[in-house]
Amino acid sequence: MTEVLLVAHDGAVATLTLNRPDKLNALDATLLDALETTLEELSRDPSVRAAIITGAGDKAFAAGADIGAMATFSPNQAKKMSEKGQRICASIEEAPFPVIGAINGFALGGGCELALACDFLYASDRARFGQPEVKLAVIPGFGGTQRLARRVGLGLARELCYTGETIDAQTALRIGLVNAVVTPAELIAKTLAVARNIVAMGPCAVTACKRVLLNGSDLPLTEANELESAAFATLFATSDQREGMAAFLAKRPARFEGK
Repeated sequence: MTEVLLVAHDGAVATLTLNRPDKLNALDATLLDALETTLEELSRDPSVRAAIITGAGDKAFAAGADIGAMATFSPNQAKKMSEKGQRICASIEEAPFPVIGAINGFALGGGCELALACDFLYASDRARFGQPEVKLAVIPGFGGTQRLARRVGLGLARELCYTGETIDAQTALRIGLVNAVVTPAELIAKTLAVARNIVAMGPCAVTACKRVLLNGSDLPLTEANELESAAFATLFATSDQREGMAAFLAKRPARFEGK
């Protein structure tokens, strides 16, 4: 049986590849289970300092959830699936390392929601994004309404969710949904280069940045700044801080240990 989720390690970078290319990497129950388990395992692994999520093939990142399976859901079944998807997206968002989405094709419905949970996104010029659930008389269920609004603003999120419109990569770049657009051939190399750059930084500091940015984003500025100040101070109890500053003063490369 083909593995529905492939995991590869390049030093401290883990790459997760959604591997159902014949189904446009649709998020069926098996793939969702594999994602949930793998993300839990990686988050407990101190050797992982960054992760990439992408899709197999050249057509799709993930074209959404399995509509065939959902067509006969009861409200209770729908609620359980929504909660599972939200747990998975939360685990991406709350992982102790940055997660970068490499969007190589369609990112629709649940696939777009999975992408939105990543810290930031790079897209191939073939990528397409959308929350088309209203065309099926439902709405996003994995957190898409909320994360899309936080990423691109309430007005644009309303337009995309109400119309079910699909947008291309350049539009996604213009509205701030993705950070860069490259050719399909450049996508993984670009994403991996940025991930490698991140893992060369102080691991404790990168984790602190992620947590402060995530937890402070919905707080009043004064409270968010208090979070930042507390995290800043805590880092001065780490050996990485002492190593980083000593290396800077000695004009040599730092050797971080994540402690």
